[in-house]
Amino acid sequence: MGQKDIAEKILEDYPEVFADIVNVLLYDGETVVKPEELNTATPVSMYKAGKKLHEQERDIAKYWVQDGECLVLYGLENQTKKEAEMPLRVIGYDGASYRAQLLRENDNGKYPVITLVLYFGKDRWDTTGSLEDILKIPQVCRKYVEDYRIWVFPIAWLSEEEISRFQSDFRVIADFFRQKRIGEGYKPPKYEIEHVDEVLKMLAVITEDERFGELLNSQDQEKRPENMCEIYDMIENKGIEKGIKKGREEGIKEGREEGREEGIVLGGVRMLCSLVQNNMLTTDRAAEAAGLSVSAFQKRMKEYSQ
Repeated sequence: MGQKDIAEKILEDYPEVFADIVNVLLYDGETVVKPEELNTATPVSMYKAGKKLHEQERDIAKYWVQDGECLVLYGLENQTKKEAEMPLRVIGYDGASYRAQLLRENDNGKYPVITLVLYFGKDRWDTTGSLEDILKIPQVCRKYVEDYRIWVFPIAWLSEEEISRFQSDFRVIADFFRQKRIGEGYKPPKYEIEHVDEVLKMLAVITEDERFGELLNSQDQEKRPENMCEIYDMIENKGIEKGIKKGREEGIKEGREEGREEGIVLGGVRMLCSLVQNNMLTTDRAAEAAGLSVSAFQKRMKEYSQ
């Protein structure tokens, strides 16, 4: 399994996070599944194609157990892109789980398998959620073909009310993708994060934003951040430090006519402008770092963009 796949799944594998996702998305936030009732299931199943034995792997799977009896096997699948043939993948996972029950000896009873597809993309999931929609079925035999529906949950399109039902760190993830999808500027919430490293890893992997990874790998943190406000403050501070350092280097290299010191200052301002234009820093923070008023900094930005 690749490091990217592992990082993506660590947060969701915590029992309280897994139970939270299931309870909110399937049961409207009611506490139906409790963390202590979840047992980790082996996500790998084997199948034979021709003479070769192959394996297929779910992202995460857990048994819901009460009084020693398995009630349901829940599976989670993470998707960052739409996939038209997702029903075929899900029916393969679910079918393997049912076959495992068939082959199990001394079994006390069979249980259902439910797979949740968590989609993190900005675009709406407009591909099918039904097996019937992707099969070319002759009309004469349509009534004999059973459909198979999959359950896709577009995380970025959840409502504020739905997101407020999450009690675990997954609330941070869902809120982040919703705000980014709306595109009105991210306002980091202040509620406390329990699994900071795991949240940063998941955001770094899914968004492919290297800033989360850099913060995670930083060794000079005197204090671990406790919420997204602190995380973004640290990201912005690092952006300012990098911008000023690079600006100084560029200013020295340019040897501007205004003189070496002036070149250093202007190079730093230019880099801060670039960070703002790339949504890596707010205008207020950049102006403060440059020692300029907001209006003066915005004027510089216009000059550099011409």
